[in-house]
Amino acid sequence: MEPISLAIAVLALLLGGVLKGAIGAGAPVVAVPIISMLYGVPTAVCVLLLPNLFSNLLQAWQFRKHLVSPKFALLFAGSGALGAGIGSLLLAGLPAAILMRIVAFIVVGYVVFRLLRPAWKLSQNVAMLWAAPAGLIAGIMQGAGGISAPVSLTFLNALKLERPVFMATVSIFFVAMKLVQIPALLALGVMTPERLNFSILAIIPLLAGMPIGTRIASHVPAYVFDKLLLALLSVVALKLIFLPNV
Repeated sequence: MEPISLAIAVLALLLGGVLKGAIGAGAPVVAVPIISMLYGVPTAVCVLLLPNLFSNLLQAWQFRKHLVSPKFALLFAGSGALGAGIGSLLLAGLPAAILMRIVAFIVVGYVVFRLLRPAWKLSQNVAMLWAAPAGLIAGIMQGAGGISAPVSLTFLNALKLERPVFMATVSIFFVAMKLVQIPALLALGVMTPERLNFSILAIIPLLAGMPIGTRIASHVPAYVFDKLLLALLSVVALKLIFLPNV
């Protein structure tokens, strides 16, 4: 790996950790497109697996007492795990150029939705009905492209959950997907020994960024993070669509 590319990848992981520390989720939204741009989608997905597993295990334990609806959380997480298995098969079988554009259009969809429907809200009853299909679709997106935020985070945000409840629910969802993704990608040969080593090392910058994000979040309004994130994602997505091999 070239030093400059490696430094950019580490910075992307650090920024992902800052975002996760600030809002409780979203590390792949930053890190996967940037690492995909440098090393390809399969590498990006594999590198984020262990950092995401460890960070979400920590959050799930930290906020375990705030899980107010275990039935909803387990239904959402179980469907996500099933989708992650399906998405892993797609990741192993689709050409790199298609995967690049899948990630790009997922990110574009996320940006557009956030801009058009910032105040979208669901009732608890409707959310329970949609928990399984939303979880399944988000899981497929996570498995195939490494990013489930366009569905998972917008779906949970639409419930207007309090921050601790959101943190507990989303952490369980991501842990469930990783527990399926990791053995699936190992069995499919996508998670190579080299990618596994990079995934282990990637834990360090992502976890290092989380306390920074937690501290910043106490001083900076959330909308500032949103605007910066959407601007960054727009640039990365356009690059993946129009210049996937540059």
